[in-house]
Amino acid sequence: MRTRKGAFDPVRELGLGLPGVEESTMYGSPALKLKGKMLACMTTNKAADPDSLAVQVGFVNRDLLVAKDPKTYYLRKHYEGYPVVLVRLSVIARNELREILEMAHRHMSGTAKRKGRKVRRPQ
Repeated sequence: MRTRKGAFDPVRELGLGLPGVEESTMYGSPALKLKGKMLACMTTNKAADPDSLAVQVGFVNRDLLVAKDPKTYYLRKHYEGYPVVLVRLSVIARNELREILEMAHRHMSGTAKRKGRKVRRPQ
């Protein structure tokens, strides 16, 4: 794992201010979860840049973020099948980090609500 000590501190501070978010781990790496599901975690795959955060934002948002600001947001082959964007913590401004975590929270809250509904079958 190529993470400098303290890299997750601002993520923790901002993320724990969101409703229902709790600190946890994913693959031994610091993470934030919402209702037991990964919201954001420090990357562990060697393809990711050092001090990178994987944030669950959905495929569409991921593609928009990478297109808008490829210096901050990026993707590696290992992560293509997952609805996450990789964030270079060494580059992202604090207010942008707050916004991406809020985006992830909205995304995950919406997913949780949809999964709880019963699906109506066409008649």
